[in-house]
Amino acid sequence: MFKKREVPVYLFFGFLESGKTSFIVETMKEGQFRDGKKTTYIMCEEGIEEIDEDLLLMNKFKTVSIEEETDITEERFLEIDKTFKPDRVIIEYNGMWDQDTLIEALPENWLVAEGIATVDASTYQSHLDNMKMLMLNQFTYADLILFDRCTKEQEAEGILSGFKRTARAKNRRAQVIFEMTDGSINNNIKEELPYDVNAPVIEIEDDDFGIWYIDSFDHMDNYIGKRVSFKGQVYFPKKTGKDIFVPGRFAMTCCAADIQFVGFQCRYDHASDLKEKDFVRVKATVRAATMPEVDGPVPFLVADEVVKAEPPAEEVVMFN
Repeated sequence: MFKKREVPVYLFFGFLESGKTSFIVETMKEGQFRDGKKTTYIMCEEGIEEIDEDLLLMNKFKTVSIEEETDITEERFLEIDKTFKPDRVIIEYNGMWDQDTLIEALPENWLVAEGIATVDASTYQSHLDNMKMLMLNQFTYADLILFDRCTKEQEAEGILSGFKRTARAKNRRAQVIFEMTDGSINNNIKEELPYDVNAPVIEIEDDDFGIWYIDSFDHMDNYIGKRVSFKGQVYFPKKTGKDIFVPGRFAMTCCAADIQFVGFQCRYDHASDLKEKDFVRVKATVRAATMPEVDGPVPFLVADEVVKAEPPAEEVVMFN
């Protein structure tokens, strides 16, 4: 049976002037596309930076412009595929358009190789304040999130660590890096935690559950073997043992439509005595476990005390 040729697709997400085009140009200048392969570069918005025609020719780039979101269709992409027969495709996507529309329109033989989201650190907080859902949706399909134009002042004040937390809350699998105004890459942004990870019992306040949830996955080694105390709502997952429950919280990343339940699988000898949806105070030791649906180990709790508790003042937790 004839197999369609597979075309790797590199997706670039971000608002206008976030640095998408600059990232692509720098990659071209570094010679990473000079492997003799043909690249079709689909531009979905007109940025300020113009790409030198000689640079495009040197890298065997053919450019296509799509100006309307209604033209993001499988038919349009198949037409491009037939015309150019590319070895790979780069799509610089319009930050105001729906990302799901793009993903659903990709032809069957166009396989997403990598998603990259670029963010202007000087405008990120403003975008969060005024168009949070649009901003955070840029991260949905990203494997790499690059904050550029970061300043030393933002790092010193802990602002960059907050940026990292909001990005990781939307997409835990993405790598988050920071490019400073001098062009250097800073991968050592440390988050200031509102609790003491070295205390005999790490006390997680109600408002800090989201911060702990993200950090425990990002820096699991810091928690293994430690005791924690926190408040969560009881949930019983399907297809688990009678001694397993999930204490967690409903969390909102960007809007009410984005609320989801997040928590940790927990082993407790008297789990079957608990009532689903009740709030409980859990004291447990953090271990590592593997889950069939997750690559690599994840935090797993072994509880020695679970008692009924009053609901938090704010039942929906935030990640900032």
